[in-house]
Amino acid sequence: MKFSIERAALLKAVAQAQSVVERRNTIPILANVLIEAQGDEVHFRATDLDIEIVDKAPAKVERAGATTVSAVTLNEIVRKLPDGALVSLTEEAATGRLTIEAGRSNFSLATLPKEDFPVMATSEYAANFSIKAPVLRRLFDKSKFAISTEETRYYLNGVYMHVADGESGKVLRCVATDGHRLARIDAELPMGAESMAGVIVPRKTVGELRKLLDDDDMKIAVSVSETKIRFATPDITLTSKVIDGTFPDYTRVIPQGNTRRLEVDASEFARAVDRVATVSSERSRAVKLSLDEDRLILSVNSPDSGAAEEELAVAYSDERLEIGFNAKYLLEIASQVDRENAVFMFNSSGDPTLMREGNDMSAIYVVMPMRV
Repeated sequence: MKFSIERAALLKAVAQAQSVVERRNTIPILANVLIEAQGDEVHFRATDLDIEIVDKAPAKVERAGATTVSAVTLNEIVRKLPDGALVSLTEEAATGRLTIEAGRSNFSLATLPKEDFPVMATSEYAANFSIKAPVLRRLFDKSKFAISTEETRYYLNGVYMHVADGESGKVLRCVATDGHRLARIDAELPMGAESMAGVIVPRKTVGELRKLLDDDDMKIAVSVSETKIRFATPDITLTSKVIDGTFPDYTRVIPQGNTRRLEVDASEFARAVDRVATVSSERSRAVKLSLDEDRLILSVNSPDSGAAEEELAVAYSDERLEIGFNAKYLLEIASQVDRENAVFMFNSSGDPTLMREGNDMSAIYVVMPMRV
């Protein structure tokens, strides 16, 4: 195998591949990237057995072939090469080494046989549709903060993507929850997604997918089966197993009868929470919200480190209410608001609180209060 490729194209492909590779694994081949050169392009394939990513890049292929080499080492080498360099990669079958040359730099890396590289089994996808990158980005970006990290409740370790009934018909919905907060984000249902089975997309897959969604003009081809999900751009294909479990009935925890309405400038609110939480104890991070006629007082009282208080002008016309929250949860939810104002709907100091952006019901958040 022998080919030459622009450093920028090589770096983009290798960086994407090496991020999938698990740093600590007991199977040496899983630390490698499979490089396949053919025609006028090169494919870079990496897997951790749950996720597989294939990235293709244009190259001048002199001799077709395939080999595997350490993904992390190759990424480090390419990253340190000068901008604009033309990189030549040659594999000598006799020595089992991959030579990398760029200008005056020369590297020789050990390889492992391509036959040992595991390829993810193909799947029959029941639903196939395409969706604009910004729409998919919004669905996952706004929900991923609520993914649970608790290993015992593994079915919460991802984003539940499914077809649901929205305000005006069927929608594509992403939901994540860890039991303390919940995010529910809706988007218009793409053609072809109607028959999609509900799947739980794992946290790592959500992180890897995010790297494919920066181009606002791009359309992502999505394929879903009961066991796998695949996201494809013209250059990159990301295939992942889905979490084998049943996502709980989240509709039961979304409050319907909350009538006390607080409207507040989202960024001003987030900054104020951040300031008063500076003195809260690390363990509880509790912030108390005291609501009165058009006035909100945020306060923290920590026996160990002190007290803090800040007043905000808000729109609130219901009866007086005092309620406590984990500061981290409030900050994460407030940071999801794209518009100027966040609307909080309360019931009582012991009931879940609902948050949305203005009157927009396509993104709603639920947060559980805590005693303060």
